[in-house]
Amino acid sequence: MITIYTSPSCSSCRKVKKWFDEQKIPYREKNIFASTLTEDELKDMLVKSENGTDDIISNRSKIIKEQNVNIDDMTISELIKFIRENPSVLKRPIMLDDRRMQVGYNSEEIRTFIPHARRIAEMACPHIESCCGDDECETK
Repeated sequence: MITIYTSPSCSSCRKVKKWFDEQKIPYREKNIFASTLTEDELKDMLVKSENGTDDIISNRSKIIKEQNVNIDDMTISELIKFIRENPSVLKRPIMLDDRRMQVGYNSEEIRTFIPHARRIAEMACPHIESCCGDDECETK
């Protein structure tokens, strides 16, 4: 199951949810301000991050600037505690499944969340979504 970490005022979050809805791909939404992220959720983000904290932490965050926080000096447990107490430091949206993570809305990269079998079928028949039953259609 795909989990999308969002915030209510995030326009990119709305784009991502709309895209998943249009693709009819099920997801679970988690508002980072409505419920505290678990240690396991944050560890999962960090493990799937290609560039460590740079992928998920916004260094432009007001809290980081005001408190002069240096993320690189924190231990993993300190970092997790800091994020749990200050979820606004996270970039949004963050999409995770069992194998991958994507941060932000990117119209090309988000397609990796389309199920593999459906991507193969779309390559064979580009109009599969609106298949008209044409005899030429390879999906018949």
